Parts: sequence; C-alpha cells; structure tokens
Amino acid sequence: MTNMAKTAIALGALAAAMVAGAKTPAPYPLEQWAMREVISNVSVSPDGTQVALMKIPTRDGNPIIEIYDAADLAKKPFRLNADPMELTGFRWLNDDLLLFQARQRIRDQVEGRERDVYRRRTNLLDVREKKFKTLDSAFRLAEVLPKSPNKVILAMDPPNVPKASEFAKRVAGIVSPSDYYEFDLRTRTRKLIAQGRVALGGYAIDSEGTPWLASGYDRSKHESRWVWRPEGTTEWQEFHRQSVADSEFDRFGVVARDDTKPNHALVVANNGHNTAGLWSYDLANKRFAELIFRHPDVDIVGVIRHSNRWAHPDTTVGVWYHTDKTHNEFFDEAEAALYKQLEGIIPAAYNVTITDRSRDGATLVVNNSGPHDPGTYYLVKGGKLETIGSHQPLFASENLADVEFVKYRARDGRELFAYVTIPKGEPPFPLVVLPHGGPAGRDVGFYDKWRQLLANYGYLVIQPQFRGSTGFGRSLREAAFRDGGQAGRKMQDDNDDAALYLVKRGLADKDRMAMFGWSYGGYAAAVAASRTPQLYQCTIAGAGVFDPVLQFRYDWRNILNFGEEIQNRYRAYEAKTIRPVDEVAKVNVPILLVHGVVDHRVLVEHATKYAKLLEEHKKPHKYVELEGAGHFYNTLLYHHQLDFFTAMIDFLHKDCGLGGHAPILSAQPA
Repeated sequence: MTNMAKTAIALGALAAAMVAGAKTPAPYPLEQWAMREVISNVSVSPDGTQVALMKIPTRDGNPIIEIYDAADLAKKPFRLNADPMELTGFRWLNDDLLLFQARQRIRDQVEGRERDVYRRRTNLLDVREKKFKTLDSAFRLAEVLPKSPNKVILAMDPPNVPKASEFAKRVAGIVSPSDYYEFDLRTRTRKLIAQGRVALGGYAIDSEGTPWLASGYDRSKHESRWVWRPEGTTEWQEFHRQSVADSEFDRFGVVARDDTKPNHALVVANNGHNTAGLWSYDLANKRFAELIFRHPDVDIVGVIRHSNRWAHPDTTVGVWYHTDKTHNEFFDEAEAALYKQLEGIIPAAYNVTITDRSRDGATLVVNNSGPHDPGTYYLVKGGKLETIGSHQPLFASENLADVEFVKYRARDGRELFAYVTIPKGEPPFPLVVLPHGGPAGRDVGFYDKWRQLLANYGYLVIQPQFRGSTGFGRSLREAAFRDGGQAGRKMQDDNDDAALYLVKRGLADKDRMAMFGWSYGGYAAAVAASRTPQLYQCTIAGAGVFDPVLQFRYDWRNILNFGEEIQNRYRAYEAKTIRPVDEVAKVNVPILLVHGVVDHRVLVEHATKYAKLLEEHKKPHKYVELEGAGHFYNTLLYHHQLDFFTAMIDFLHKDCGLGGHAPILSAQPA
C-alpha cells in the first residue's frame, strides 16, 4: 500500500469519527473545503516506468511535482518546486523530458481588462539527469510529436496582431492567431512552420508536425473561413465559410481527420439541426457527407481520442456528451471494452477517464469523478489496480450528497434541465439556487465543490441550465438573445422557476431560499436582489458583472470589426440588459458581495461601485474583497477560499436566516 493510500484511509477514519453518533453527518470544517486539490495532473511516462503528479503538500502551500517509480509507488519520489514561481502544470514530451509551466505574480493590480498580474514561464526537466533547461517564456507547447520524440511544436502570439477578447471570439467564432515552430529538443533550435494572422491563423497540426487545417476571419465580408491542405500539397484550399452573425448559434468546427475516408474530416456541427452532432465532412467537395452521431437533447462536446496517444495519436474512437453525467459513445470495440472493464472495478465509478497510457499500452492512469468522489487517480500496471491519490482525501464518499439530473418547465412552457444536489436529512430543505457563469457556460455531472459544500451544510442546491446555456441545442442559446437579449429577464425567470419547481416537489422550503452565483451567476444574484415579487431571503454575488454596459464597452473595439448585424445585436444587448447598478433602490433583501482584487475578467471596480451605491441607499449588504485573487478558480488559494466560504455560510445562516449549519472552523491540521 502506498503512503498516499494510507494517508487517505487515515483521513477517512478522521472524517468518520467526526460524524459518529450523529443522525445526519456533521459538516466538514471549512478549512477542509478551502483546500485546493491535493493531487492533480497525474501522468505516466511514455515508457511506463515513471508516474509524475502535482501535489499541494500543505493546505496553504504551492504545488510541487513528484515523480514516482511506477513499479513501486512506495519508494521516495523525486520532488520539484518552482519557488518563487507557482507550478501550474506539466506534460511528458518523451521518456526523459518533462515540460512544466509556472507563473509568478509581478503586479499588485491589474492593468485593465484581460491583463492579469502574472508572468508565465515554461521549463524543461531531464528526469534522468535531474537537470533543468529554460524555454523562452513567449512560447507555449502546442503539440507533442510521438513519432519524433526529440521534437515538439511550440506556439507564440505573433507580433503586432491584436488578440480578440473572449466575448469577441465567442460572438464571431474566431480564434486568436499564433505562429507555430518545430522545436528540436536536442539542439534547442526552432523552425517556423506556420505563420499566424487574422485571415489565416487557427492551425491544426498532425502527429507528423504538418499543418493540415486552418481557420481565419475575412474582414471584408465579415465571415469566418476554413481551409485545408491535401496530403502531398502546399496550397491551401477553402472548404467552408460562415457569417459571423450566424456563428454564435450555428456550430461548425473541425475536430480531427476522418481516418476512415480519404480527404474527409470529422466536424461538430448543427447542420440544420437543433443539437450539434458529429459529421464526416467531404473537404474536396465542400459538403457534409454523413451523420455519425447526434443526441436529440444535447450537443456533443467533442470526440474521444484513443487512450494511447503515443501509439495512436491521430485515432478517434468515439464521441462524448453530458446529461446526468458524461456519456461516451465508442466506435472502437477494444476501447469500449476497456472502459467497461474499468467501470466495473473502480469504486463509486461515475465519470471514468483514462487520462494517460504508456506507449506499449500496458500502464494506465485512470481518473474517476462524481458526486461521491472528488476525483481519485488509479494506476493500472501488471494487471493490478492501485490507488495513487485523491483531489480531496478528507471527504468520505458516504458523506457527500447525491445529485439528480432533472427536467422542469419555465413559465413560458420551455423545457429546461437542472442539476439538484440533495443534502442528508428530511425535506423541505433551505434552498440555494446556483446559476453558472458565462452565461454561455453549463454545469456538468462531475464533482462540484461548491454544490457539495452547500449540501454538506444542509442546503438543497439547484443549478438551472437556463436559456443561453451551452450544450443544450441552438434553440436554447438563441432564446437568450431574442428581443435584445434576456439577461435579467427570461433568463432570470428560468432561475426562479427552478426554485419553484423544487418547492412544488416538496424538496425546498419556499420561505428559506437564496441565490448564489459567480461571474454571470453573480450578475444574476444581483438582479435577483431587486426583483418583485421577491422569492429569496438573500443573495450572494461573486465576481459579479454589476454594470454590464461597462463590461460591454471593453469589447467594442473588437465588435466594430464584425459587421453591422453583429453591431446592432450588440447595441440591443447594451440597451436592454438590466443593470444592477441602476436597480439599487429596488434591492429588497440582504446581499453579500465577494470579489477578487486582481480580477482581470470582471474588474473589481464593478464591486466597489455597486457596494458604494448599496451603502448610499442604506441597503443591507456585506462586501468581502479577496486580496490577490482573480476571476478564475485556479487563482483562489486556500486563504481566499476560507475567507469566501466562511463569509458565505455565515451569511446564509445568520443574515439570511435560512438555517442550515453554522460555519465550523477547526484547528485540526489539513
């Protein structure tokens, strides 16, 4: 048994002792919920001899990389840290070289939207000789070349080409161009193989290191375009165009070559249907050739590559989509059988994924994640299954909450989906409505820390997939943008109708309800605070867009490039979207604001402006700033999460009066 497995058992016993004798399990202390993933990014070397992983050894420490002997995980590993930088990820390049990324905070404040406070660097580690080599920080890894183990493809932003904002990329269906280089790991020399520009910049590069596909944007016609290069030729041939006015709703994206037919590609597209499916596309004749798979209710997410990326780097074996959990539809019988076998032997199997595999196929790293498993890694070697470690080893499976995938109807009759997390105990429960960010995002059936934390403290949680959510078909996406957009209006009704659905089922107490969200969800929580009639006893707005017009205007310089139809749609959004900063006088419940000081996606001035207005109007509120935190989860360190979770649970328990459990803080080491 490995030391990590022994630790997990010991911590599981500690958790069991905490709840002994209780009718309903006592909640875990917030220090444990505030911990970042203990184990992550587990990967096996191509020759199957070494297992590398990222580990956070102390609750408030930075990640380190540990490299184990795959034949004996109990042996002391080699350890690597990047102090004073923070490790953010790594990848095997060949049997001997590991590429790892790190970041370092270099500014105390953001310098405008989308300009964060970190400097990033990429380095190489020779795992045999324990020697380091530094790459130019401007480069990022684009492709590993399994057939050329001493070469990789690196990418960098081309000089003097402006990057489109995230909103602009979503609206126009474009990508920011990159220059691509073949890099020799031995001589440390590089060769330019593809030059990025707006007109032609989204390159796809195969396992031979050859660019075979590209996409770009035609400024004169306001169209996205796709081109390909037939094998053995050097000339690019156009095969598809699409107006940017349509691309926000009508999905089209090449995901791989179709290795069953010459001159065909695999494309994820709507092609006249509500949901996006996988198609074989005839590149030479510029037409859809065959529908391979399409789900009637949800879009497919993408394709599944062969689990052995070293031996079969260009092989597609299936598609995947989300409903209650992640579902795989395999075209390859051997891969399907392997997954079925693993699902039969892994405890609490839910979303089982082969995350890595050795070149000979005999050594595998497998991950499982679900409502009752925060994420556990396993090593399969020599026909044996061995536990490597867990994201959160302190949580016992039986003390985590069940999650239901449900359908409900909005008040206008539209059918919607939602995820419902049910706490231990007897209903009706106090309820937290938890809308996702985006709004072009979605929730999934993986382990979700926030919904499990709230359920652990006694709250029923519903995550509505409101109109505008991604993954549930074109109709749902389009419905969010009709009549100038439905942010704060029908999209808000969808969230409220989810709450009323649970009241009708007898699961939720209609007099004990709150809304909590982050990013767009924070915006929705702020809008909810000023609605009448009022459903909620309070709201919690994290990283909220409290002034949408301010947010929109950051993107105008990009939108001006996309034609009159997009500009008119954008103006309608700006004119009709409800602005929480204009609704402060209507706020009628307590509201908690939480915002990272160095948030570069939604600048902290949104929160400070809104908090000042709440103060001026004498509205009950609290404001928590997270010093050094940004917008995204990977910037929320242990102390950020502890401050955030403590404020949230205390607010729900006291200011909101929802009941649930009071915050539990413990001096136990984590």
